[in-house]
Amino acid sequence: MSELDELDGLQLADVLRAGIYRLFEQTDHLNKINVFPVPDGDTGTNMSLTLSAVLAALDRVPEPHAGSMLVRAADAALDGARGNSGAILAQFLLGLGDGAGHLARISTGEFASALRKGASYARDALAQPREGTILTVLREFSLAAEAQVPHSSGFPSLFSNSLSRVREALEATRGQLEELRAANVVDAGALGFVEVLEGMRRFLHTGELGKVVTPVHSGDESMAGTAPPAADQDYRFCTECLINASVEQEIDLRHLRETLSTIGASLVVSGSKRKAKIHVHVDDPEQVFRIAENFGVVSGQKADDMRMQQSAAHHRKTQRLAVVTDSGADIPEEFIERLGIHVVPVRIHFANHSYLDKVSMTPAEFYRELVNNPAHPKTSQPPPGDFRRMFEFLASHYDAVVSVNLTSRHSGTWDAANKAAQRVGAEGKPVAAIDSRNASVGQGLITVAAAEAALAGASSQDVTAVIHAAAERTQTFALLGSIDFAVRGGRVPAIIGKVARLLSLNVILRTYPDGRIRAGGGLMGAHRLRSRFARFVTRRCRFDASRESLRIFVGHGGKIEEGRLLTQELEQRFPAGSVEFCALTDMGPAIGVHGGPGTLIVAVHRKPKI
Repeated sequence: MSELDELDGLQLADVLRAGIYRLFEQTDHLNKINVFPVPDGDTGTNMSLTLSAVLAALDRVPEPHAGSMLVRAADAALDGARGNSGAILAQFLLGLGDGAGHLARISTGEFASALRKGASYARDALAQPREGTILTVLREFSLAAEAQVPHSSGFPSLFSNSLSRVREALEATRGQLEELRAANVVDAGALGFVEVLEGMRRFLHTGELGKVVTPVHSGDESMAGTAPPAADQDYRFCTECLINASVEQEIDLRHLRETLSTIGASLVVSGSKRKAKIHVHVDDPEQVFRIAENFGVVSGQKADDMRMQQSAAHHRKTQRLAVVTDSGADIPEEFIERLGIHVVPVRIHFANHSYLDKVSMTPAEFYRELVNNPAHPKTSQPPPGDFRRMFEFLASHYDAVVSVNLTSRHSGTWDAANKAAQRVGAEGKPVAAIDSRNASVGQGLITVAAAEAALAGASSQDVTAVIHAAAERTQTFALLGSIDFAVRGGRVPAIIGKVARLLSLNVILRTYPDGRIRAGGGLMGAHRLRSRFARFVTRRCRFDASRESLRIFVGHGGKIEEGRLLTQELEQRFPAGSVEFCALTDMGPAIGVHGGPGTLIVAVHRKPKI
């Protein structure tokens, strides 16, 4: 390509595309060398998702004005920013846009000035900026470009001459932080930015955009470093949200940053007075979201479990496949941790306030709010982006990913997971979303069967077969705490609710083989109701004790003692030695929203004996 001393918006967009495609090629490698600030192996995924949002904005409508194109890219990056490095990249692009937003064409000198502003913006976004990270190479690139402007004949030579200094700065990160020295790697975020620059340089010299248009998940590179014990991790959740300013109030970024700096670590607050993105590591994501609400309208809440991410990033090589489910599955915490099950939270909405199920709102908090809030809650499936982020990350650390999801007959969760699976699966590793045809603890038992097979080293095809077989052998029954909540939510017609109240009928919902959840019986009166429910379940669970054992999950809607007593009665009613386990767990909103506090739910899985 001939020397270019100016770039318009169309040319600059192609330069950015080439850099983004180059980053996509390195997604897996960046994940594998991610050891700072925590070794959770997701830097490549987060940077790719952030720049995927930029790529979509560039492709939407051609923009010949260079400054307008940069502003569009920055806004898209802010909306799509993921992780520490993604939030920093978004702030860097925001600085570029503020520095050059008025320019229809941008010269090398103007570009260097905008880079300086971008690097400064990025550093200001962090509560505790550290050298040896992406901040270091951002600054060095801006300084190198500024120094090269008088000696460069255009953008190709500016990039080529500046990159030697940037590569030296990148290599120096290997010794600047203790975590990087111990693992003998450069900073993953810093390398990600350098890969973007390399792609841009290649395009400026050859005109080649690159062939890769989606993040690549391939290869078998080992994860650098070692995961610290869970007890050594300061905070559990990588928490993010987006704030849009209200009509009456602009966002005070400094005040927001100061307020959040006392409750967590790895804080990045990027954005402007009109829109801001928060990234912070905390133990209580809801505290972050409550603080954010004081500064504007909150959306895009996310909280990733970093303990589970670290476990995935450093998993034993004998496990080839990762198992995911949505939080519609009610699974005891000890099973989730022991089997390494990854959970994508469903959304819970009370009027205008949204929560992440079992992350920013616990089941106990859900039932309290259900009673006290006059607005009946609604649940909604995770957006495909939530599943995509999870699948992208896991595809970097496993040979395949399988997601077990809430019945498609009553929720769009499977559809959202399936769309994400198809997209990520096209990027190199097989990803499948499977309809459990069940819910709550029933979905939980099916997920446990899948996770056990995966832990034993089963292939994707074998785990899929296990899921389908488990779905055929799992029954779920829910004794509603009150018919009123099902009526309020529209699940049960008002006339049926009225009749049930008049007759003192306690409605039992059950799952059916085609995935439907509907009334499957009832019990009259309140006398010995729990015991009669246990008998109802055992009578409908026909199994061959010589060939099958039973696995049982019991869920409770805020009534732990009732749940505990129900587990005891169930174990006593089945033949001695036939129950492999009967475990108690909190019941989430998938069924609880229709039954309310006091609801009891039982799932029974008939497992063939080997």
